[in-house]
Amino acid sequence: MTSTEDDVTRPRPRIDRTVCMRRTTIICTLIFSGLLLTNLVGCSDDDDDDSRANQAQLFPQDGLLKASIRRTTNGVPHIRADNLASAAFGSGYAQAQDNVCLLAENFVKARSERALYFGPGPDNANIISDFSYKAQDIRSGAEAEFEQLTPESRALTEGFTAGYNRYVRETDPSTLPEACRNQPWVKPITPIDLYAHYRIVGQYASGAVFATGAVFVATPPGVSAEPRIIADTSTPGSSTAVRLMPAYEVAPAAARAVREQGADLDTGLASNAWGIGSEMSEQGKGALLANPHFPYTGSRRLYQVHMTVPGYLDMNGAGLMGTAIPLINFNQNLAWSHTVTTSSQFTLYTLSLKPGDPMTYIKDGQEKPITSKTFRIQVNNGTAVPTELEHTMYFSEYGPMVAADLVTDGGLPAWGSSNLAYTYRDANAQTTKLLDSWLQMSQASDLDSFKAVFRECGSTFWTNTIYADDQGNAFYIDSSSTPNLSAAAKDALNAKRAASPIFASLFNNGLILLDGSNSRDDWVEGQCRGLVPFEDKPMLQRQDFVQNSNDSYWATNPAQFLTGYSPLFGPEQVPLNARTRIGLKMLQNPLDPGFAAAPPAGQDGKFSSTDLIEVIYNNRSFYAELLLPELLERCALIGSMPVDTSTEETPGTSRAVDSACAVLAGWDGVYDSASVGAHVFRVFIGQYRNALPADFTTAFNTADPVGTPADPSAEARGTSDDLMLISLARGLDSLDSASIAYNVPLGSVQYYQPSGGVPPGGTAQDLLQSFPWHGGDGGVDGVFNAIGVVDSAVAEDTRFPRVSPPVIDDTAGLAKSPGVGWRIARGTSWHFGLEFTDTGPEAYGLLSYAQSTDPASPWFNDQSLRYSEKDYRKLLFTEADIQANLIPEASVELTEPLNRL
Repeated sequence: MTSTEDDVTRPRPRIDRTVCMRRTTIICTLIFSGLLLTNLVGCSDDDDDDSRANQAQLFPQDGLLKASIRRTTNGVPHIRADNLASAAFGSGYAQAQDNVCLLAENFVKARSERALYFGPGPDNANIISDFSYKAQDIRSGAEAEFEQLTPESRALTEGFTAGYNRYVRETDPSTLPEACRNQPWVKPITPIDLYAHYRIVGQYASGAVFATGAVFVATPPGVSAEPRIIADTSTPGSSTAVRLMPAYEVAPAAARAVREQGADLDTGLASNAWGIGSEMSEQGKGALLANPHFPYTGSRRLYQVHMTVPGYLDMNGAGLMGTAIPLINFNQNLAWSHTVTTSSQFTLYTLSLKPGDPMTYIKDGQEKPITSKTFRIQVNNGTAVPTELEHTMYFSEYGPMVAADLVTDGGLPAWGSSNLAYTYRDANAQTTKLLDSWLQMSQASDLDSFKAVFRECGSTFWTNTIYADDQGNAFYIDSSSTPNLSAAAKDALNAKRAASPIFASLFNNGLILLDGSNSRDDWVEGQCRGLVPFEDKPMLQRQDFVQNSNDSYWATNPAQFLTGYSPLFGPEQVPLNARTRIGLKMLQNPLDPGFAAAPPAGQDGKFSSTDLIEVIYNNRSFYAELLLPELLERCALIGSMPVDTSTEETPGTSRAVDSACAVLAGWDGVYDSASVGAHVFRVFIGQYRNALPADFTTAFNTADPVGTPADPSAEARGTSDDLMLISLARGLDSLDSASIAYNVPLGSVQYYQPSGGVPPGGTAQDLLQSFPWHGGDGGVDGVFNAIGVVDSAVAEDTRFPRVSPPVIDDTAGLAKSPGVGWRIARGTSWHFGLEFTDTGPEAYGLLSYAQSTDPASPWFNDQSLRYSEKDYRKLLFTEADIQANLIPEASVELTEPLNRL
């Protein structure tokens, strides 16, 4: 069964919705682009007033969007409007002012037009992206689902679109930032374009990981995965023909991309978050630490905004680029943050093929077809007429087919081999409630109303939620979209994990492999469209604390372990990552400073808002506190004697480590910019962690997940064969090869340097000054304030070039180029400490890379300087605070007719 997608975007009817105000059923007239359509609508006395009030809160009753945008310190927009659509209108305008190039590229991607505007791209990446997102129904799905959106989501989407378009229309293209100046792809969008972008955001941890080639090259045996050129003969009486020849050799490029990614489905996103209850807060109410670790470039940047619709909405927070409402927020009564979950947002299915027929599979003894769709895209070839390409892609009842043999590097067979094929189902393929969940969370006034969002199948797609409120409650929930399996399916899954190391390895890498030949493994549809309902999600409510740093739910609070949940939520009773361990150590020992200058909860053992922001800035390292004293003792034993560094490639090599040991002896043990020796410890632990936990003599104990595993082996302690000293020596070789001195402050070799400033296809350049950057790699250094290097030639999820020098393995991203050091491009971003007081929320924090990606903006790097100097600011919420910090020349009043879709 084959169908061809028509790539022409058809104009959709514009609907001017009216509200029925009669007591009896009447005929309501809806205007569709000038055509009259009649529809019977029931209206009653009971819902008449509520309906009018709801419409007034959502849309302007006079048809005019009106928003006030007031900027305060560091360019933060405070948007005030009389209805939700107008507030989103202001949000869209403000985001476009600060990040128009980034937003415009997002919409190009969502429309599968990267190749049209940017050409094939390096290794044909744009062609692969465009076809993959078509196969995942990104824009076509948005068009199909748009009418299903709630009025609230429609208000947000249509309002934001109007704000973005207002800025694009009124701005001379020659005055746009250099990255998109005079570019034809910066143009007005439709609400469907914006919603298509949201569908990509919703699939960051699922469909997006297959959009780099795994779906593109999934073809049946004997069928080429190469796209075909559509040739227009342009002669009288002729018709368009398909040229059956390779176009750009895309298939080999896609296969290489899949093999390079392999089964590593890491999204590059991480976070810390604490919810502090009444027992551990200074004011006896709730408090929150929010510390998402997101990229500093590209679509996953966060943007702060304060939105107010009197009597309806008042919240301050930050959301991913293009979202019409913030995602990590606080209001008068409650606050929350998110961390990336260990749960699965998709499942793979093994299809048992009919012998001799790779396009048919057997399920419950019945034949099922594998279908196909043929898509077309346009590719810029440097002439006035783009090349048109056609590609056929394949689908099961679950979703797109996948080249699982490439994803697993041969661990799973190719399509047709052993009469098997592979497909997947995506829990976030539908995103109709994406905006609704965060709007309802922002409107909640207490824990019950907050929980109600998830009782009604609300989802945060790929994150946990950590919450605190003014009643002293701390609450955790894995609020992600997690497939709901039957008890029989979970039993079968666990049995396979126990019986097969290969199956278990795939599972541990996030590849949940189910049996597509048995309906037992289908998701249980239930009340939440096949997703785990509220009552079966891991959650915990406490008065002391809850926390998450990207481990699973099970040790949210070691005083009350969580067990017995679906394996798709993540592992239980397993060792914790270093960030989780140092975070729990600080929570369980709030008066112990470790190597830091002050205890995490100050002198009283209770957390305030400033204590919480200082917890991030204390830059404590779990590995330093665990291993530095032992390493220094071994340094003293070896002295100036050489340490064996030989390998199979470099036999007979050795070196002394005494000069580096002297630096480590004077190190303060934290990762401040002024700390001398932190980078030396980094290259040591970068090597030594490869031997963990095998070199620890105290095994992991589920009763003590913070303290175990621990205690390095004493074998060859202090000799040339000491594993810890060998790790130090090899790390020093890396520093030497990069010409990095040992006795320098961390901030002189670790810094944030913005780069880019050119359109896709250009050559990136450094932009303005760099800043010394405190913090450490969460996985390598074990630092709670997690930052890191990004090894990518483009800004995340975009085609904008960025400077990205090659790095040395096992060094947390040390550049190979002499003297370059560590160029930080991800980590602590939108972060704050908040405490509820008798007068409301009090919060302090920063957006570390600032509000704008435009180098000409005053808000391009002003907060970067503040982060570098640990100069956090108050997050303004009250009218008095806004007025006291207003930037009048940056404020604007906007009015615009609302054109409904």
